[in-house]
Amino acid sequence: MYGDQELRVSAVDSLRESVRRALLQKPSLTPYFFELALLDSLSYDVETNEGGPDGSVIKAVINADEKTGGAHLASLKECALVLIEAKKNLKKLSSITIADAVALAGAESVAAVGGPMLVCQLGRTDASSKSPVPSSMPPLNLFTGEVSHAAVADAFRSAGLTEREMTALLGCLLSVDSIEKATPEGDWKKSSKPKFREAGKIGRMSEFKKLTDEDIANELAKDGEDEERFVIEGDDDWYIADTFGTQEDRFGKRVTNEKIEFNTALKNLGKGGENTQYGWVKGFLLSKDLPTAASWVAKYGAKPLVYEKDLKVAYNAVTQLGAEYTGGKYESLLKNKKRKTLNDDELDFLR
Repeated sequence: MYGDQELRVSAVDSLRESVRRALLQKPSLTPYFFELALLDSLSYDVETNEGGPDGSVIKAVINADEKTGGAHLASLKECALVLIEAKKNLKKLSSITIADAVALAGAESVAAVGGPMLVCQLGRTDASSKSPVPSSMPPLNLFTGEVSHAAVADAFRSAGLTEREMTALLGCLLSVDSIEKATPEGDWKKSSKPKFREAGKIGRMSEFKKLTDEDIANELAKDGEDEERFVIEGDDDWYIADTFGTQEDRFGKRVTNEKIEFNTALKNLGKGGENTQYGWVKGFLLSKDLPTAASWVAKYGAKPLVYEKDLKVAYNAVTQLGAEYTGGKYESLLKNKKRKTLNDDELDFLR
């Protein structure tokens, strides 16, 4: 499905760049890419072994009536269209399934706000274009606060997820949105790389003088006329996603450049919660109906390393629920393999 390793890596990197560029142009979409990944995965029914991350959520979103879905559905649809367009552009390079694109985009939305790099397995097959959206698909407004707490809990339980995994994933959704809302808007095309000498010229050390804070501020305020740039069709200017940068920035600038602790939203949950569209998460996770969720909120809020480790495991697990693979080594290694839950984790050295 992906050809050789070089083509596979190029396809994945290209898709991540497309997601990062969409988020830079419209940061408010950040949590919706993560929502798409969760909704696609939560379509799995552990009792019937039907559904799962096969890209059906894209069909559900595209075919949904925007008049009844409002701004929330419109944002999900924007994210879906970004992934559809990215997949079309990849045809020239290699093939990547929509199911994989949804999972990768969810992971990239977390990295874009300075969160941990989430791993997700490649090789899922897409649902047939003629097959209907599975009846097990959760409602698209599952994370809007419009549905009951019981319905949210049932969606995770019916997919076979534990309260610990649910807490880690919902905490991530809350964190992504909280960080994005707290980030001041900026020029997404403007490079963050300073330029203190004319490009292409070198000089002796004796020519240089120590730069003052004022010198640096003045240079940073100038337009980087000679920087490398990349054309975006239909746009007035140019932009390059530097794939040779650090691991965090290699797919383009992040939505925020601030150093953050990704567990901050969970740390503050018991102190009053976050005033965002996911504010309902506080009442849900601290509810008496979820006996262990509150204890995990407290532990994750106190131990950021434990939270990030659990989030990586939970995301990798949820995006593989009932997945069908493209054949070859993926299928032989992963088909019918028992899912490892966080409750099975034996890595106790962080606790």
